[in-house]
Amino acid sequence: MIKVENLTKIFGAKRAVDGVSFSVERGEVLGFLGPNGAGKSTTMRMITGFLPPTSGKITVGGFDILEQPIPAKKLMGYLPENAPAYTDMTVYGFLDFAAEIRGLRGAAKKAAINRAVELCFLNSVLHQNVDTLSKGYRHRTCFAQSIIHDPDILVLDEPTDGLDPNQKHEIRQLIRKMGEQKAIIFSTHILEEVDAVCSRAIIIDRGRIVANGTPAELRRKSEWAGAVTMRVNGQAANAVQEKLNRLRAAKKVTTATEGGKVTVTVYPRTAGDGDLTREVIEASSGWQVEELRTEEGRLDEVFRSITMPDTTGKETR
Repeated sequence: MIKVENLTKIFGAKRAVDGVSFSVERGEVLGFLGPNGAGKSTTMRMITGFLPPTSGKITVGGFDILEQPIPAKKLMGYLPENAPAYTDMTVYGFLDFAAEIRGLRGAAKKAAINRAVELCFLNSVLHQNVDTLSKGYRHRTCFAQSIIHDPDILVLDEPTDGLDPNQKHEIRQLIRKMGEQKAIIFSTHILEEVDAVCSRAIIIDRGRIVANGTPAELRRKSEWAGAVTMRVNGQAANAVQEKLNRLRAAKKVTTATEGGKVTVTVYPRTAGDGDLTREVIEASSGWQVEELRTEEGRLDEVFRSITMPDTTGKETR
């Protein structure tokens, strides 16, 4: 449904997007992650035809976005960054305007507006001017215009920005449900949304894709993937650490002591190594173990390790 090939965008001396390639299929929700200034919004603006690429190719539903923009854009709904809207219109007036632009008329237009209002919980503010809305309701109003024509493809730039926790939950549920039938790409810097919504995620940094996979695949890149955390009573921290350091599958061991109890985490040499748990259990035989668990990988740690420079100033990629 969306195919991006070697996409590049240059602004003066800045290469904002640098050779990006990926695709999104129907039934897939792709999270587009990255730090501020990574190139997320620029990429999405090019996908929607708002910005022309410096080089590369974008096809939407089989249509080239530059050569066949009208049929390509008919297939898309777009929620831009900062959720722009005409502030002198009422919510209903704005949605009526958006529906007409999408070619809806008569009963079909009324049904489309009612559907978008219901899905985005806008009944209570339907006749308010947009400029009187809270940030959350303004964002939901712009989200409603993006789905008013029931598009096959949705491009959403920070769709939960400015929403309270309940509103975020509602929008995530809606995106996940729509993602069963549509192709959806949305940008976010909120890592919990990857687990809540995405079937796949891409991390972009300095204009380049640095990771691409399912949430589970990305977690396996974490040093926490397969680590074993254990709380032990009645043992000295240095003795625990010394014994566990000798394990074949252990890369490093950290300990912390509180109230006479030692909490120890053993990191695997190879992420997700199942042998580590077995070795830790065998080594702790005879100890008073109050808790033992195998850790999942942590997306925040993966994100930081990929997108932050190391202490020597070299990028970690």
